[in-house]
Amino acid sequence: MRLRNRKTIKDALTYIGLSMIIIIVDFPFFQMVSVSFKTRAEALGGSAFLPQRISLDNIIRVWMRTDFPHNILNSVIVAVSATICCVIIAVIAGYALSRFKGGIFSGYSVLLLMLQLFPAILLLIPLFVIFTALNLVDTLFGCVLAYTTVNLAFSIWMIKGFMDSIPFDLEEAGMIDGCTQFTAFLRIIIPVSMPGISTVGIFTFINSWGEYTLASILLRSDKNITLTLGLQKFVLQFTADWPALMTASTIATIPTILFLVFAQKYLIRGMSAGAVKG
Repeated sequence: MRLRNRKTIKDALTYIGLSMIIIIVDFPFFQMVSVSFKTRAEALGGSAFLPQRISLDNIIRVWMRTDFPHNILNSVIVAVSATICCVIIAVIAGYALSRFKGGIFSGYSVLLLMLQLFPAILLLIPLFVIFTALNLVDTLFGCVLAYTTVNLAFSIWMIKGFMDSIPFDLEEAGMIDGCTQFTAFLRIIIPVSMPGISTVGIFTFINSWGEYTLASILLRSDKNITLTLGLQKFVLQFTADWPALMTASTIATIPTILFLVFAQKYLIRGMSAGAVKG
């Protein structure tokens, strides 16, 4: 009985400590949401954490009187397109590296590992020069291509590690039943690999959704900029429109939060399964 009480107290203290850490870490996020529901006068002059009365003026102003909804649409197009392209290429390349052996595949695996160690910031100038020559600057397609390229090395390694944990006997059983290797790949390997594929899709979408550096280099015109560049419009030369900026930031985080809530189980399952072999 005494041991049970000690365990209960220990668990309670652990949960209390973790809850306090979560509150401290997420306090800036809570403050951002709180400011977005304040009036402009209260947001700029008040010091209270919670709004005295909930106001939707900032949300209406950002959503109806600015181009920020169009910026969000651009981010949706870019993030979803980059995720689809990255997943398709990573699945094919990951399967090839997992199932086929030889000097070419081994050398390609080493090259991918080296690319992950390469600082992405050093790619900005070469990418800009290449995209300028190809007339891809200030186009959503160029941004999709850049995001796909940046996320591809990690995605291939993730898929490869997951497919290494899938026994080859499953494919052999399918080929015995009349499937070709390509048909077995489509009907057996891909369904079994869905947790790993979902994990790659989640990481690629989040990285593409909140990316700023590449977008600031490749996108110029107002009709093509994404939400991260759209947030910069609310920062003026000597000050910032804090209520509008906090409201736009809150709106920008909602799709990511919803995406993570619904995809959390696939993320954890894919990461744990992909860690079996690598």
